[in-house]
Amino acid sequence: MEEITSDYNFVSEDVIQAEINQELSTVGDMLRYLTTAISKSGVYCGHGSESPYQEAAQLLSFALGLDYEELDGFKSSYVTARERRDIFEFVRTRIFERVPTPYITNISYFAGLKFYVDERVLIPRSPIAELIESRFEPYLPQEPSLILDLCTGSGCLAIAAAAKLGVEVDAVDISDDALDVCSYNVDLYNMNDLVFPIKSDLFSSLDDGVMYDLIISNPPYVDDYDMDNLPDEFLREPPLALAAGEDGLDVVRRILADACDYLKPDGYLICEVGNSMDALCEQYPEVDFEWIDLKNGGSGVFAISCEELKKSRKFFKEM
Repeated sequence: MEEITSDYNFVSEDVIQAEINQELSTVGDMLRYLTTAISKSGVYCGHGSESPYQEAAQLLSFALGLDYEELDGFKSSYVTARERRDIFEFVRTRIFERVPTPYITNISYFAGLKFYVDERVLIPRSPIAELIESRFEPYLPQEPSLILDLCTGSGCLAIAAAAKLGVEVDAVDISDDALDVCSYNVDLYNMNDLVFPIKSDLFSSLDDGVMYDLIISNPPYVDDYDMDNLPDEFLREPPLALAAGEDGLDVVRRILADACDYLKPDGYLICEVGNSMDALCEQYPEVDFEWIDLKNGGSGVFAISCEELKKSRKFFKEM
């Protein structure tokens, strides 16, 4: 989602506060006003929303203690003084501090599930959600026994996969902070018997001999140039979850080099590399990456078989 820009010289915090407190009465008034304010403020919409209206509705429903889907039913309802104070604080934080909405509400939706998030983890938005919904066909056996989620962050991929497939998932991350959030979400969904948070630098601390039907990963893949030019909202996210060196492939190369040691012979690695897709193809023209056609949007997700990983391992080890 591109940054929304405008020639409009946006008003101050004091003016927004006065207008919210004195000129707006109903939920519908607030929704219209917040949509306009966000639209004209130049914020970046892309952390779980695609428009100023969605951002406004998420902030407003949270301030009012409503589910997002319930908001339309209350548009004619009046807003209390306390609710006005909350609404102003949330919109002030969003517009003037450039804090992404999910960090304000601590709520992010992924693959139809609601997750707790804060600034210790990346905000869930991976297009791998589409593959979870399709049960990873045709890359997964009918009855898989074990999946590995590398760089799990909030645990969204691991928990969504476990919920959809009823399969055990090892959720690996190097960050203690991320694993705390992941564990919270595992407890939230009562999935302690299916999803297992593990501290590990990729494969380094995994049990010897463990083999997975599938490895999935949304690793850091932002290159140095893009890191220097990210919208302010991304600077709120942990750099450890984003930055991946000059070409964006520092972590991906390590995954590619060792994944075959942890995959069953008919297993696959599915990995998101986003804008670093071109760099990956340029560096490894000999490797048969299968770039997945995502019907719901997004790009830069590949699948590669265990067999191809073994055959191409020498190329990954050379870098």
